[in-house]
Amino acid sequence: MRISIDHRLSFTPPPGTGQAVFHLLLTPRSGPTQTVESWSVEGPGIGNAGRFTDGFGNAAHLVNQIRPEGEIVFHVRGEVETRDSHGVLGRPAGEAVPALYRRSTELPKVPAAFKGDFANTGGTRLDLLHALMAEVGAALGMPDQAPTQMQADGGQAQTSADEPEERPMPADYAHLFIGAARSLDIPARYVVGYRLADDDEGGLHAWAETFDEGLGWIGFDPHQQLCPTERYVRLAVGLDADTAPTLRAVPAIKDQDLDHRVSLKSVLTSID
Repeated sequence: MRISIDHRLSFTPPPGTGQAVFHLLLTPRSGPTQTVESWSVEGPGIGNAGRFTDGFGNAAHLVNQIRPEGEIVFHVRGEVETRDSHGVLGRPAGEAVPALYRRSTELPKVPAAFKGDFANTGGTRLDLLHALMAEVGAALGMPDQAPTQMQADGGQAQTSADEPEERPMPADYAHLFIGAARSLDIPARYVVGYRLADDDEGGLHAWAETFDEGLGWIGFDPHQQLCPTERYVRLAVGLDADTAPTLRAVPAIKDQDLDHRVSLKSVLTSID
């Protein structure tokens, strides 16, 4: 599948900012599940930006702005050819060693009772991970269902339909899955990218990848309860959302102050 992506990210630095530095993870890499056919990142200072590969293997830009004023806009456009590998990414070259992703971080926390008896289940690691993905979906609810809330003792309580609720985001599902996998000593990492929905709507999305000695890295999207398909475009990976933000700034900018406008569409290609 060929996916066309148009992503406009805008924000306004605090008044009186003398200098600002922006770290961008807005450039996907070609790999086993995708080929970047064309890609551009436009914005103030991008022509003089430092370009490098970070410790997780992501393509990064470092932009420096003197006395930024008013709204700053970064505009990303491109086309990516994707392939359905049933979630299997394998072992792409140039990436950090899998053991790095056993490291515990603050966001992927999981109640001790959540993992239950997963460590003692029979079957393969794939069987275990699919069961874990289903458990995360049951705990947080499917997108069209009222979520169950994790209690302090690890139990669950269903949210009433007339109670105000804060819907879990895809990142919440990914973090719970990652935390549970790491608690079982399975390397797991956070992925941010784009997802084209079945109705051809879509936008930024988050999911997880875990490592298997036989198959390499395998993707799991507990928010959608499936392994990533050709409708997914990988953008960047990290230990969690804090280490794989699409934009990090100094002075810091709050997530709620970032305006992401993403348009995705499938592009038909002619067959000779």
